[in-house]
Amino acid sequence: MKKIFVVDTNVLLTEPRAIFSFDEHEVVLPLAVVEEIDDQKARNNSIGYNARETSRILDGLRTRGKLNEGIELDNGGRLRIAIDGKDLILPRGLSSTKMDNRIISTAIHLQKDNPDREVILVSNDINLRLIADTFGLQAEEYRSNRLSDDEIYSGTHEIDVTADVIDAFFRDKGIKPEQLNSDEIRLYPQEMIQLTAVDQQGRTALGRFDGEQIVPLRFTKKAPWGIKPRNREQLFALELLLDDEIKLVSLVGKAGTGKTLLALAAGLTKVTEEEVYKRLLVARPVVPLGNDIGFLPGTKEDKLQPWMQPIFDNLDFILHQSRGSSVSFDYLVEKDLIQIEALTYIRGRSVPEQYIIIDEAQNLSVHEIKTIITRAGKNTKIVLTGDPYQIDNPYLDLHTNGLTHLAHRFHQEKIAGHITLVKGERSKLAEIASKLL
Repeated sequence: MKKIFVVDTNVLLTEPRAIFSFDEHEVVLPLAVVEEIDDQKARNNSIGYNARETSRILDGLRTRGKLNEGIELDNGGRLRIAIDGKDLILPRGLSSTKMDNRIISTAIHLQKDNPDREVILVSNDINLRLIADTFGLQAEEYRSNRLSDDEIYSGTHEIDVTADVIDAFFRDKGIKPEQLNSDEIRLYPQEMIQLTAVDQQGRTALGRFDGEQIVPLRFTKKAPWGIKPRNREQLFALELLLDDEIKLVSLVGKAGTGKTLLALAAGLTKVTEEEVYKRLLVARPVVPLGNDIGFLPGTKEDKLQPWMQPIFDNLDFILHQSRGSSVSFDYLVEKDLIQIEALTYIRGRSVPEQYIIIDEAQNLSVHEIKTIITRAGKNTKIVLTGDPYQIDNPYLDLHTNGLTHLAHRFHQEKIAGHITLVKGERSKLAEIASKLL
């Protein structure tokens, strides 16, 4: 028996083509969902884009018949726009004018009209699913674009071996996976490896899987602009940041783990010292924490100052750390060696020969991540940093944000690398606060 899936607005605002993800079953869009999509289409962000894309898809499907009567989809399913169940008497405290309640009303009427079929409300809104449950409705989260915990890639692999394997690793400048004496270990290109001797306490070796064998790290002695790695993960991160063959790097970790600082230091080195790239371009999405402060007076630079201040703080630390250098931030700007922008201003551009850092990338959708990476021109490297546990975008979470998806989808590509930083190095106070609060 074919099921009926009632799809909520937030599903389409994160994945416009979600209506094609339910195989041969029937997909119902309550009229309230279409109205909410219309309300969002003017927004100048990923939500607005997805709203407009949803409208375009629905308009294209209109050529097949009347949407209120139902049309056949190419996957064998069926799509219908349903008029809300207006005669439903909702419990006291639930307004019939609220969109969520109208969506639930539609689902309940469908269940009453189709007692022999399974009706499922699909929503990413946990409160809507809770309310649906009180009505006896089956409700579930949309999972097509949702990664499981097992699919979240860390970028590191700890492997227990015997001491003779570590000896061979140092002697031969690398070992092949088959020398690990395990058929269950699967390694990915640019994955960082720690070999630990089970028969010799304290004996370890750090390496990187280059796609063929585990090789020693190349940049262990590097301290770009005086910034030295303070832990294993930071050492791994610099290995990816300083390797010119790796064109896409993602760094995730909680506040204070050094993601942005390491990326900026490596970028400055590649631009000003090694001259591998012409410019360091730093951008971050303008997603305010808490209430927005409204329209600010002044130039574009004045308006962006509150959101870009964390970047300036890191740059200030780096420039003061390298006391032997006479280079200042003003000099870098004057020579066009560095550019700091809101992410909005780099969309649509082709960006060749630049070292690009996208900070706070956990607030980006998969579509936005794709838009950014496809801007990369010849000889451009892109580094994305963020904390998937601190997401300000209301439509994203740990399992659906673009940064997490990027690491998952690129983890088999030799051109890309990913590291999860776990140890806070900002201060003892910051480290304790991140754990306790």
